[in-house]
Amino acid sequence: MQIRGIDLARRLVRTLPETSAGLFNPWRSRCEHDLLPDAAAQRLERLGEHLDCSPRLILIGEACGYQGCRYSGIAFTSEKLLSAGAIPRIESTGRLTSRELPFSEPSATIVWRQLHAMGMEQRAVLWNTLPLHPHLQGKPWTNRTPTPAEFEAGKAALAGLLEAFPRARIVAVGRHAGMRLRTLTSRSIHDVRHPARGGATLFASGLSALVG
Repeated sequence: MQIRGIDLARRLVRTLPETSAGLFNPWRSRCEHDLLPDAAAQRLERLGEHLDCSPRLILIGEACGYQGCRYSGIAFTSEKLLSAGAIPRIESTGRLTSRELPFSEPSATIVWRQLHAMGMEQRAVLWNTLPLHPHLQGKPWTNRTPTPAEFEAGKAALAGLLEAFPRARIVAVGRHAGMRLRTLTSRSIHDVRHPARGGATLFASGLSALVG
């Protein structure tokens, strides 16, 4: 029997370490900038809703970022997109953080815009090779490159996700994600340009070519 939805979300999160200095677990910890006391539990619920589908594509990036997954609980997904009701299977959330304006992650906006344009928004799951937020110590609103040991901490969750969706195409978003994925699975990996730093057009064309 295939596991999906909240049961899959809980199974994946159980494999991940607790929050530590410089590494934040969005589904187990509350950030000082979260508006709600049960923010971590709500992130887990949203992840479960996101995973409650039969995906044709699994898009996998490198790591969670402070403008996206740290507060949304979903890779390539920002507070602004959630507040706007732009994410399939998830109702509009309202504000999540104490920041004056909702966080908007450029890469998240590009990814979801392209999925909607292709009609694939209901058939895609988003994840990261490190499904935790690596940041500079004492500076939660920063991103940093994960260490090899930190990537190891995310391998079990990534393997569990791929096992749950054996028929989905695996799409590595960016070179670093592709390198990490190829150390974990023998399944075919399709590479697309990361949408950041001027890569939006190549990302869109690469993803469109995969879908056909």
